[in-house]
Amino acid sequence: MSLNKAVLDIRNRQRIKPSSTRDPAAAWTGKDVLGTGQIDTITIIFKTSGCWWGKAGGCTMCGYVYDSAQTVPSDDDLMAQLSRAMRKASDFDKFMVKIFTSGSFLDTKEIPLEVRHKMLAELDVDERVVKVLAETRPEFITEESVKDCVSILKNTDFEVATGLETSSDAIRKQSINKGFTFKNFTDAATAARANGATVKTYLMLKPLFLSEKEALEDIVKTVRDAAQYSDTYSINLCNVQRGTYVEYLWERKQYRPPWLWSIVEILKRTKAEFPDMIITSDPVGAGSKRGPRNCRECSHTVADAIRLFSLTQDLSCFEHLSCDCKDLWEQVLELDDHTFGSPITD
Repeated sequence: MSLNKAVLDIRNRQRIKPSSTRDPAAAWTGKDVLGTGQIDTITIIFKTSGCWWGKAGGCTMCGYVYDSAQTVPSDDDLMAQLSRAMRKASDFDKFMVKIFTSGSFLDTKEIPLEVRHKMLAELDVDERVVKVLAETRPEFITEESVKDCVSILKNTDFEVATGLETSSDAIRKQSINKGFTFKNFTDAATAARANGATVKTYLMLKPLFLSEKEALEDIVKTVRDAAQYSDTYSINLCNVQRGTYVEYLWERKQYRPPWLWSIVEILKRTKAEFPDMIITSDPVGAGSKRGPRNCRECSHTVADAIRLFSLTQDLSCFEHLSCDCKDLWEQVLELDDHTFGSPITD
């Protein structure tokens, strides 16, 4: 059985409850780095008809496909989702809007072109909005699509965000089942930057079938490989989402989410090598059994330090971190390659 068929079989067994098409899948506020400072943000996950790649099988770790609508939202529904989400930013003076779907904002089968135009125009006339970020797969990042967005966002910066995950085509295919190549990414990033947009690159720490050390070194290498195509990095730590192939193997004790010490090491090394690059990480689910973790005593402290670094870009956030479990993590790095795929338990 191919990896894609295994992923698709799991997807087809899930039962999804119908929900209103006039409400976004999720919306929340937070903070991010902009230039040399911080800015308020609102993140909106639109409930669309769904990611085309997810419908075909999709990525081994992605449970976001289940956020898609069970019936195709109308144009009015999608605009209503934007209006309802934006209420959360009513008290902000200046802020960034981050747009996500279960797939790609620039896929006109998810967000029709006319709706995209209306959404971006509405955001552009809001003088409080200083930047719009839109996540999309690279096949939808073309000269035409970027020019189209930039032409509407006359007074607002535009950034495309895409999940490269790794610069290794072998890992992206055999561990993640992502469905595109590194060249697809570089072509898309080049087109985006040549036509007035910046590029945010998402990376994935520890997809399936990698040891802890392999995963760590892969991210460090990827940051180097993609640096000339990226303005910002966000390193996602793999967590166990429901209805995924990662969950299937995790339930059989064949997968462990990454150690938080690994991302600390990655941030130290990559920020030292690329001091002017914004490199962030949000350890979602840190300390839980499904999330990235160290031991019970230090997981939340280390996760807080990672979040603080992500906002400040100050490596001193990590200076005073210590715990007895760091010795175990170092042993994992040394021994994990020799366990034939079985995770070393902590």
